[in-house]
Amino acid sequence: MPRTKKRSGRGGQQGNVQPFSDEDASIETLSHCSSLSEGTSAAEEAGEAEEMAQEDFQYKLKVYIDSTVDKSAKTRQGALDGLKTAMATKILYEFICERRMTITDSIERCLKKGKGVEQCAAASLACLLCIQLGSGIESEEVFKTLKPVFKTILNDGAANIQARQACATSLGLCTLVAEDDIMDVYATMESFESLFTHSYVREDGSRPSVNPQTTQLHTNALLSWALLLTICTGSHIRAIAQKHLSKLPCLLENEDVNMRIAAGETIALLFELIRDVDPEFDYDGLEPLCEKLNALATDCNKHRAKTDKRKQRSVFRDVLKAVEEGDFQSETIRFGTERMVIDSWVRKRTYDAFTEFVGSGMNNHLQANEFIRDVFELGPPMFIDSAALKAMKSSRLERHLYNAAAFKARTKARNKFRDKRVDVGEF
Repeated sequence: MPRTKKRSGRGGQQGNVQPFSDEDASIETLSHCSSLSEGTSAAEEAGEAEEMAQEDFQYKLKVYIDSTVDKSAKTRQGALDGLKTAMATKILYEFICERRMTITDSIERCLKKGKGVEQCAAASLACLLCIQLGSGIESEEVFKTLKPVFKTILNDGAANIQARQACATSLGLCTLVAEDDIMDVYATMESFESLFTHSYVREDGSRPSVNPQTTQLHTNALLSWALLLTICTGSHIRAIAQKHLSKLPCLLENEDVNMRIAAGETIALLFELIRDVDPEFDYDGLEPLCEKLNALATDCNKHRAKTDKRKQRSVFRDVLKAVEEGDFQSETIRFGTERMVIDSWVRKRTYDAFTEFVGSGMNNHLQANEFIRDVFELGPPMFIDSAALKAMKSSRLERHLYNAAAFKARTKARNKFRDKRVDVGEF
């Protein structure tokens, strides 16, 4: 018989493997517990780090609040800007609610005693404060204190023009958020009317001579008036249409592009509202109005800047469709895993008003600010953890392939409408 070969290496060791003893089991258990404790400690450290970062952030906010009453105008300005940035980008309801009257007193003091830029910052901060607090008793208390100051500055011809412009915009949004009496809303609208109607053509057909700064004030007043128009009753909308619809088209001939655009959007909004109230509404001056709108949508005047003409054409094409056909070019806003459709002039005016103050933080407010979600009928906030959100996102390769396919399809579609140049010599 052949000799049996001794196995070497791993094969030889298998015969000498010792059974799994209690000592080994205890070592394995200790190792497992150690790894669990390490994972737990890492999670605790992350939680502690986040808590410390939150405490540091709140400490900075407290310093900003205290600095709004500093003797130095530069320090006050920096504090106001810091609070504005924080309120625009984060949801701070609980922190702000406890200190709302302190912040309100600081805003009031800056509006009354500050100059120009400081007053503008204080007016913007007042809007952000109301947006954070939402529509309720807290924001009503804030607005009750600040509304007389806003109106005083707005109607004071000797006040700083930039401060008046800021107050015109802030008063409109704060009224939308915090005013609880519709009659007070109408009174505020009359204050705005007393401003922008000064840009109307006079009864003798002459045009008022208004400097650019005052024109901007009238533009801001018109936009705030249009914002409040979105919450008026049907009977008041009828009265407004009868009073202003024949006069607003004269603002389309204003030299300032922002005034022309504001007037066009307000006309489209008013047509949308009055048609909702009265589907059989018929406007006698529809034909000349459409001619004006069409001229602005195809404006080629060389004395106007290219950027102004491009912006104007885009807006007035949509305004013309709204007036002629009652149509609106819808737009989809995506934020997180949700989306919102801007499908009417009412929604557009409201969204633009909030975005003017919140800026790039609008997506955060759409996701987590209960008041703004209620305004746009988005329901309660949806809280999704970062892991689930990352799993729902497409990969970089998928996005690249999608964009490449979309670019190819868009190029093919555009080529159909491009002029094909032909060599004349071949014919």
